[in-house]
Amino acid sequence: MVVPHGSGSSRAVEVSQTVVKALLGIGSVVVLLFLVLGGTALSRGINVTRSRALERENRLLSGEIQRLRERLVGLRDTMNVFGEREQALRLLAGLTPTDREVQQAGIGGPSGAWSDRDSLSAAGPNGSQALAARVDMDQLTRRANILVRSISEAYDSLSSHRDRLAATPSIMPTKGWLTSAFARERAHPVLHLSRPHEGIDVTAPMGAEIEAPAAGVVTQVLWVEGYGNMLTIDHGYGLVTRYAHCSKILVVRGQRVKRGQKVALVGSTGLSTGPHLHYEVWVNGRPANPMKYVLPDAIVD
Repeated sequence: MVVPHGSGSSRAVEVSQTVVKALLGIGSVVVLLFLVLGGTALSRGINVTRSRALERENRLLSGEIQRLRERLVGLRDTMNVFGEREQALRLLAGLTPTDREVQQAGIGGPSGAWSDRDSLSAAGPNGSQALAARVDMDQLTRRANILVRSISEAYDSLSSHRDRLAATPSIMPTKGWLTSAFARERAHPVLHLSRPHEGIDVTAPMGAEIEAPAAGVVTQVLWVEGYGNMLTIDHGYGLVTRYAHCSKILVVRGQRVKRGQKVALVGSTGLSTGPHLHYEVWVNGRPANPMKYVLPDAIVD
C-alpha cells in the first residue's frame, strides 16, 4: 500500500515472488562483482607496490654487488703485492720461492661443489654477479691462507737463523795480543813437550775483562789441572767455548749469558807463564781455530 501525505487516494502495488527473487539475484551478482573487482584492484595495487619495492631492492643489491667486486679487484692487487713480498722474504730466509701457480691457489673442477650454485646462476644478472663475487672471494681466501702458511714458515726460518747467529761466537773475548795460535803441535812453554794447542793464547793485563763471544749457557765453572780456573759456555748448535787461566769467574753454572757480557777476568792460574787467556772453540765435539769465529766489528754490530 502506498499512502500519500496529502489528500490523495492510496494505491496498492503488487510484486510477485519471481520479481523479488530476480531482484535479489541481480543484487547479489552486482555485490559479488563489486567484491571481486575490488579485491582484484587491491591485490594488483599490492603487487605493484611490492614489485616496485623489489625493483628498488634489486637496484640496491646490484649496486652493492658491483661495489663489492670493485673492492675485490683492489684486494687482489694488494694480495699480489703481498705475494711479491712473500717471495722476497722466503729468499731472505733461505727457502725456495713459492711456485707462481701455487700462489694462484686454483682448485679442480669447473664449478666447485656449492649447493646453491645453480640457484645463483638462475637468479638473473644479480645472481650471476653474486656468483662471480663468491668465486673471487673464495680464491682470495685460498691465496691468503697459502701466504699465511708461507710467511709463517719464512718467519720460523728467520728466527732460527737469528738464534743461530746470536749463538755463534763472533768477537775476541778479551783485548790483548795473540801470543800463541791454534796448532796441531806446539812446544808447551812450561812442560817443554810437543802437544796439540787446541785454542789460542791472548796476553792481557791481569784482571782484564773476558766477554762472552756469543749467547749461551754456562755449563762448567771449575778448576782443571793445567788450565786453572776454567769456564765453559754451551752456545747450542754444537758450539762450545772454553776460557782458561782465569783469575776470577763472574758467572755461575746454569746462568744464561749474551754476547759481550762480562763472564770472567784474565789471570795466570794453572800452568801459565803470565797473565793471559787461553780461549778454545769446539764444534760438534772437535776443537776449531777460534780465529775463524772472530769477525770484524762492522759485521758484529
